[in-house]
Amino acid sequence: MTETVTQKVVALILAVCIDFSFFYASGLGFIHSVLGPILRLWISAALRWSAITFICLLILGDLKPSLIRFITTHSLLPVVYETGSGLLYGEESQCSHATDARCWLMCAGAALAAALFWELTIPDTEEEAASQKKKQKSRVLFMRVLRLYKPDYPLLLGGLVFLSLAVIFEMFIPFYTGRVIDILGSNYKQSEFFSALLFMGLFSVGSSVSAGCRGGLLLCAISSYTCRIKVKLFGALTKQEVGFFESIKTGEITSRLSKDTTLMGRTVCLNVNVLLRTFIKTMGMISLMMNLSWKLTFLVLMETPITGVIQKVYDTHYQRLYQAMQDSMARANEAANEVVFGIRVVRSFNTENYEAHRYNKCLMETHTLKTHRDTVRAVYLLARRLTGLAMQVFILYYGRLFIQKGQMTTGNLVSFILYQSNLGDNIRTLTYIFGDMLNSVMAAGKVFEYLDRKPEVSTDGKLKPDDLKGHVSYRCLNFAYPSNPNKTVLQDFSLELEPGKMTALVGTSGGGKSTCVSLLERFYEPQNGEICLDDKPLTSYDHRFFHKKIAVVSQEPVLFSGSIKDNIAYGLDECSMEEIQEAARKANAHDFIEQLEKGYNTEVGESGNQLSKSERQRIGIARALVRQPKVLILDEITSSLDTENENKVLQTLASCPNQTLLVIAHRLKTIEKADQIVVINGGKVVEQGTHEQLMELKGSYYKLKELLTEGNSPQ
Repeated sequence: MTETVTQKVVALILAVCIDFSFFYASGLGFIHSVLGPILRLWISAALRWSAITFICLLILGDLKPSLIRFITTHSLLPVVYETGSGLLYGEESQCSHATDARCWLMCAGAALAAALFWELTIPDTEEEAASQKKKQKSRVLFMRVLRLYKPDYPLLLGGLVFLSLAVIFEMFIPFYTGRVIDILGSNYKQSEFFSALLFMGLFSVGSSVSAGCRGGLLLCAISSYTCRIKVKLFGALTKQEVGFFESIKTGEITSRLSKDTTLMGRTVCLNVNVLLRTFIKTMGMISLMMNLSWKLTFLVLMETPITGVIQKVYDTHYQRLYQAMQDSMARANEAANEVVFGIRVVRSFNTENYEAHRYNKCLMETHTLKTHRDTVRAVYLLARRLTGLAMQVFILYYGRLFIQKGQMTTGNLVSFILYQSNLGDNIRTLTYIFGDMLNSVMAAGKVFEYLDRKPEVSTDGKLKPDDLKGHVSYRCLNFAYPSNPNKTVLQDFSLELEPGKMTALVGTSGGGKSTCVSLLERFYEPQNGEICLDDKPLTSYDHRFFHKKIAVVSQEPVLFSGSIKDNIAYGLDECSMEEIQEAARKANAHDFIEQLEKGYNTEVGESGNQLSKSERQRIGIARALVRQPKVLILDEITSSLDTENENKVLQTLASCPNQTLLVIAHRLKTIEKADQIVVINGGKVVEQGTHEQLMELKGSYYKLKELLTEGNSPQ
């Protein structure tokens, strides 16, 4: 601690000595005569800044942003003041002729006051440092977004050309406006007057046509890019494992697909369009204003740092109040929603007045924050308009002096004022649009997170055997769901599913039956152990081939909008009508489909709501069977079927040769003829055998059967 303080004191003493030496030396007479007043001042400022920065870096090792700002202000303040005085008044101050301790102290005091004002209004905080990292990340993201625009580069290039033309044409309109005023105010010449009007008209038409072409090309680029990135993102999302969708909210995913992809398109086309247009226009305006009057131009540019400080202070306070107001509104809405959904409780406890008071309190908090926000905005608008008004007064005052001295004409002053009125808006637009562009680029970062994400369940297998038998082996599995890694669902789980046989899984709810199905479907990867198909790990099989050979029918099958035929043939590019009908017959669905008015062309509606639960279930079974899978999984489908349909389906499936059938059922009656019944409890296989063997054991299966006999359906 003491060493740090000593270093700071030493750095301060050395910096003061060296700075004062340079400051004093710059005022010596021979230097003044050799370099001239303006060049001497700027060279002195550069040397002072370099010397102080070098000394501080050498002793302190690192410079805080606040110290860098103070050094810069302290070095540049005298030169800016002297240069401005010389340009506007044509004379130099006393400090310019003979530098001494008083002048140095005055400049140091002014720089210190400016630095203190900056730190009090816009302090450097940890959030500021984080913001700098955020901007750096935004630049990287922006370049990545730009690279994705590669197929649309011709459209962007055309838009840039028309953008430049529109800005150039637009910039000359005020110039010829002043030209017309000069012609009308002096010796009127009809040819010059009509020539000026002609050029004004041509530039106006050229600006309008170019702006229209620019907008059309950029909108086409945005549409093409947005479409392409949405397809790319959708493809990346569909390749993620099931656990990803369980941990991410649906609203967040749809927001990325709809809102954030659109913002990515805007980032380059619209924001960069405005940024380039405003920048080119600003530079052109400054050039034309310099030609009209370079002295007035320097006066106008002095407004820029003042406007920047006002804008920075306003943005800081406004954003803080806006966020607080949004949070307050959310709390008010939450209070109202709680009352609406719990109105019975409110009425039963007679708390209507209490809830009304609580809601009023939330609204008053929002009202107070909104008042503060509006006050800050009103003060900001007042300060901005007063600054603009003051600058216009200065321009008119000095403009009158320059006209009297013959340094500019009345028309030139009118043109200058027209340019100046737009220049401030352009500078503010540059400040705003740059920040808005960085913010919109952050939306691209969220999209890139999904695009770059590698699914935890690999789909890189290549194996496609022609003679797949369908022998499934669970080997010493240990598994916990990613959403709850501390709860082990399967422990040292082993099981064999043999081809041509039906295996039934039974047990209490939460025992791990459905988890076995999810792992076999490769929705998740086990933490330990592996599942093999024909003695080959599931990861070695081609993803498309694997999911064609292993089909599952869940308890609540999901149907997509479209016809029954489309749902049965879902995902199969080439599937004949005969194959669809044969699968429907096996699922005992053909008869009820034929009785429908449009048969297999009947629309199922959203999520299949035009069909009953039993009909949806049988169509789900047909969708699985049409793939002619080697392993068929029926996950508690019998809960939606009556006993007759259930028996028909299971008999048909059990008779399929060389097909491995895995059934999870509530009703134990339907699986008594299974080749193998496996009782699962607590993530382990506790019993295994035929119906007769398990009944003789009088263990877990026997108890489940007894519960069923008493009229309780085990879960």
